[in-house]
Amino acid sequence: MKKDTVIIGFMLFALFFGAGNLIYPPTLGIESGTSYWAAIAGFIITGVGLPILAVMAVSFVKNDARELGDRVHPLFGLIFTSMVYLTIGPVFAIPRAATVAFEMAVEPFITGTGILLFLFTTIFFVLVYLASLNPSKMVDRIGQYLTPILLAAIVILCIGGFMMMTAAAGAPADKYTDSPLFSGFVEGYLTMDAIAALAFGIIIVNAFKERGVTTQKGLIQSTLKAGLVAGISLTAVYTSIGWIGSRMASAGDFSNGGAILSAAAETMFGSFGALLLGVIVALACYTTSVGLVVACGQFFHRVTGLSYKWIIAIVTLISYLVANQGLNTIINVSVPVLTFIYPIAIVLIIMTFLHKWFGGSRRVYQGAILVTGVVALYDGLAAFGLKMPAVTSVMEYLPFFSIGLGWIVPAVVGGLIGYLFRGRSGLPHSN
Repeated sequence: MKKDTVIIGFMLFALFFGAGNLIYPPTLGIESGTSYWAAIAGFIITGVGLPILAVMAVSFVKNDARELGDRVHPLFGLIFTSMVYLTIGPVFAIPRAATVAFEMAVEPFITGTGILLFLFTTIFFVLVYLASLNPSKMVDRIGQYLTPILLAAIVILCIGGFMMMTAAAGAPADKYTDSPLFSGFVEGYLTMDAIAALAFGIIIVNAFKERGVTTQKGLIQSTLKAGLVAGISLTAVYTSIGWIGSRMASAGDFSNGGAILSAAAETMFGSFGALLLGVIVALACYTTSVGLVVACGQFFHRVTGLSYKWIIAIVTLISYLVANQGLNTIINVSVPVLTFIYPIAIVLIIMTFLHKWFGGSRRVYQGAILVTGVVALYDGLAAFGLKMPAVTSVMEYLPFFSIGLGWIVPAVVGGLIGYLFRGRSGLPHSN
């Protein structure tokens, strides 16, 4: 495997490995208990498998993920892709990264969170903005320099966990008792990586183009190899820090995965453990934020024609303002939005690989996405706390509804109906 492929693969790992990747596997570990291995397998499907597929899906098109959405309808392509970039950008993912970095890298050492959060996010976003000004240098800065430091720190933490965390796993929580695999699958949504991959994909493709890979076949193969480097790294890290979480059941109650990791690091290494975890968190959240700002800047520059520098300045400023609302507020609002967006993104990614099988018919795309969107909208509103008893009584008949995957069968049925009417639509096939 060429050196460039490994470097770009490491960059992709660093772009993916941010706030959600740190705080959710330990939570899954402590909640799943003795059902951990089934739960983490489901988590890896959506937290690793789908993101790699999404990056590969983008390698099939010329510009960005909007082309995938255009296969449904150009207006859908614009609206849905814009929602994706806003979600993984200034509205949720970037502010979450900054606040997680603060809570795990600064707060354990210094008290007085009000003014400190303001000061930390100010410095954090100034550095993010400066690193985002020149996207062409991002591969070398992140893939060649920052990622090896990040991986080394994670390896130390994980080795310590396997050697020193000897407590038994606890009993699984209710949702992990009957269906740990599917519960882990849904938990993987919260990393945001599958939708982030729709944005990161074009960064990876452009990185290979700058290194002389020009044919579509070459881009697909190179993207797959880089994806495997990132995927293997992510799987190892998720499994390890999730396992550490599963050994912390007897250590007390924790408010989130960050608190679990902090307690585990201190148990293993004392004050050095807290410092080590701080380095991991700061690097992980910083590299992810830089990648997301660059991705948003490039996308909205193409859509609006505004200056790239002005757009990343706006993205950084909005992220800064949202970050200062605090981590809990960001998480509470993001869950319903992700519950709505994720199923649509998953169906769109899968259909990209089935595109040639149904001749790229727009009707097939429209049928699958329409019914998926209806079910996903209900799930999102329900996650937001909206009560809809009449609709719920109908939705409960859907297979897999009880485990949060009620959209799967409707997506298949909608696609099949679209396939039956593909020759009568009068619409052109998508590219």
